[in-house]
Amino acid sequence: MTDDGTGLLTIGELARVTGLTVRTIRYWSDEGVLTPMARSSGGYRLYDTACVARLELIRTLRELGLGLADVRRVLAGERSVAEVAATHVVALDAQIRALKVTRAVLSTVARRGSTAKEMTLMNKLARLSAAQRQQIVDDFVEEIFHGLDTADPWIRERTRSIGVQLPDDPTPQQVDAWVELAELLQNPDFRAAMRRMIEYNAADRTPDTPAGASATFFKRLVELAGGARERGVAPESPEADAVLTELLGEGTDRAAVLRRIDLGNEVARYRELAAVIKGESEPPRFQEEVGWVVAALRAWPGR
Repeated sequence: MTDDGTGLLTIGELARVTGLTVRTIRYWSDEGVLTPMARSSGGYRLYDTACVARLELIRTLRELGLGLADVRRVLAGERSVAEVAATHVVALDAQIRALKVTRAVLSTVARRGSTAKEMTLMNKLARLSAAQRQQIVDDFVEEIFHGLDTADPWIRERTRSIGVQLPDDPTPQQVDAWVELAELLQNPDFRAAMRRMIEYNAADRTPDTPAGASATFFKRLVELAGGARERGVAPESPEADAVLTELLGEGTDRAAVLRRIDLGNEVARYRELAAVIKGESEPPRFQEEVGWVVAALRAWPGR
């Protein structure tokens, strides 16, 4: 304390009591969050013991990340500590989400060994808003379904609802999957393959074909092929030919069916990526059942 009997503290004494630096206390005084009680005869700032408690509050609020403007409002009684804390929690949540995305992007870059150009693109894609991600999907859907009004609406909706929303706490795998999905949806070759699939679908449908018929057909394929495999039916056997007829009907162009299955395998990657983004297990591809049908189609192409 000063030796003038006032009981006031100089900045140096206040620094020793609180453990703060003189520079910090002077800065907070200059910013108006710690007002000196008086000035010494030499013009030095003097503080009373109440300033010690005030400094502890200021230090706590600053350590919690509050800006000086919010600190000033709390000290002036304009806002309560609880109100400022609630607002700051919201801001911190946003910062934490951004940091988690940053961490996931950097982890992906490290794992991929990405170049600076790839890292820039990856970061840009990862930070798109949900609306911007959905726009990429919507543009993709618009192109591959354009003019094909008879295509199964179930397929259109399923395609549009693929995983575009990264969770608040994305894993590196989810960021990686979204980046790959965004790149895939904008790839001309992939779009062309999807367009061919939709054209096949639209050509098969009539006004009376119910929505979701494509899913029903695939379910039936899995059931019939799975049953044949369980019975030990070889794809090249006459019984396999009968299974194909039951599945496809008489007179179906089996070569065209085979081309469609090959296309389906070509574009299946986007479903796998969507599942990763949504945090779901990878959708079953029923590779054994589909593989059996492919082998049977090749063994009995002209029936």
